Amino acid sequence: MRRGESKAATRGANRSSSSSWKSRYMGYGLVVGFVLILVYLMVKAQFSNSPNAYLGPVTTSKTESVPATTYQGNHASQEDGTRELEERHRKEVASTHTERLRGQRQEKNDESEQQRTEKIPMDEQFGNDRDSDYWQERRQSEKKDTVEFSEFGGGTDDFNNVAHTKPICDTSFGKYDICVLDGDARAQGGAAGAATVTLVSPRAAPREWKIKPYSRKYLDGLKAVTVKSVPNPEFAPQCTTRLNVPAMVIELGGLTGNYWHDFTDVLIPLFIGARRFGGEVQLLVVNLLPFWVDKYRRIFSQISRHEIIDLEKDDHGVVRCYPHVVVGYGSRKEFTIDPSLDDTGGGYTMVNFTEFLRHSYSLPRDRPIKLNSNQGAQPPRPRMMILERTNSRKLMNLPEVVAAAQAVGFEVTIAGRPRSSYDEFAREVNSFDVMVGVHGAGLTNCVFLPTGAVLLQIVPYGRLEDIAHTDFGEPARDMGLRYVEYAIEADESSLMDVFGKDHPMIKDPVAVHLSGWGNVAEWYLGKQDVRVNIQRFRPFLMQVLEHLQ
Repeated sequence: MRRGESKAATRGANRSSSSSWKSRYMGYGLVVGFVLILVYLMVKAQFSNSPNAYLGPVTTSKTESVPATTYQGNHASQEDGTRELEERHRKEVASTHTERLRGQRQEKNDESEQQRTEKIPMDEQFGNDRDSDYWQERRQSEKKDTVEFSEFGGGTDDFNNVAHTKPICDTSFGKYDICVLDGDARAQGGAAGAATVTLVSPRAAPREWKIKPYSRKYLDGLKAVTVKSVPNPEFAPQCTTRLNVPAMVIELGGLTGNYWHDFTDVLIPLFIGARRFGGEVQLLVVNLLPFWVDKYRRIFSQISRHEIIDLEKDDHGVVRCYPHVVVGYGSRKEFTIDPSLDDTGGGYTMVNFTEFLRHSYSLPRDRPIKLNSNQGAQPPRPRMMILERTNSRKLMNLPEVVAAAQAVGFEVTIAGRPRSSYDEFAREVNSFDVMVGVHGAGLTNCVFLPTGAVLLQIVPYGRLEDIAHTDFGEPARDMGLRYVEYAIEADESSLMDVFGKDHPMIKDPVAVHLSGWGNVAEWYLGKQDVRVNIQRFRPFLMQVLEHLQ
């Protein structure tokens, strides 16, 4: 009995011990499970509150902006909803998984759609510079804060916005190029196209342009200036002189010397680019023409109160430094200013330009005669200047035209090539109320007429109305002048005597234009004179008179 009881007791003890261990294991399991559940809940809560948690494809709308995530070596556009961006975003979340980027969500609800789409990656804007030493250096020293920056060039030390800056040179327009270097700008002269202008800015990726600083860059024979952007001063020439005013780099080659092109290609574009500085700007000139600058010295003295620099004659060791440099100039339209297209810095118009000229030459009259405002017994006769041409496009019956104008009531003066100084001739033009002439460069003198005066342009035969309107008609109206146009008919042209009425030159001017500019320039402009039909012309003279009422 005792042995059996002992065995039973032993079996009972073993069962008790086994049950005790099982209970312990179950307790441990419950504790571990509870801990795991708590950890899971904490991790889930952490991811739910994290600004970097991946929430699906990056999409934007016009009222919601996307967190601005800084990628290593590239700033992605906030509008990029492509698969590549999603993958980059996913990898960024998985790799960081820390507090480093917390709080950098950049909600910009007031940012326009256009501003966001313009923020393109740096590789697209500047090319791939990742192999350069500076690229590696910049990656190690990126800043997290963002700052405001100007549209062109430097002026800030913010590395983070390199990808978002626009190139300092705009070469998109077919007529001329413009570069704006804002910050540490350094100009170094040299002959034979050796002149350079360098912008030093930590935001500037290394880049280089060849710019012809003239208003018609497509012309042959122009000299180029090298424009560079570099990130560090060590990559730029060291300053030898420093002037704390802006500078403009321009060229005086091209078609300079033709009177109309003097204004259209140089003087008006110079006014557009430099007037905003109020005389506090230095001109750095490529292909400087001293005699030409002297002719227009009154205009240049108002544009700039500083010495004009011949950039090509600057010693190679001279480096001129400025806080702001503009390279190139131009105007969007011919012989005029369109403030909606031309960046004048103050909304200047052609009326402002003619006011500027009157101030430069101390011209007394800003308004023409007003006929109905005089109550005297003998009202004054309005003064008319008729421009006489001596080469092509001559008025073959000029005395008859003069007599017709006098009969209508004008006091007429015939003006040929100026015999006085240019300054005196500008004052003489200002004394007239009306200018009459056949299409040509001489009509450029209308810039000196008082605002409200009348320009009557006689257009030669050959479907030249569009050219005449572009060159003088529209500019005259932009100047505040009254404009009248008289178009020569076939029987008033000397070409009728040369070719006869059945020749294509007379019968089909459109076909002549389609054949190329050569025939148009040679015959319609170069070898044509006109004989005005006085009967047809008289109503136009009456129209001019009415404009002065």
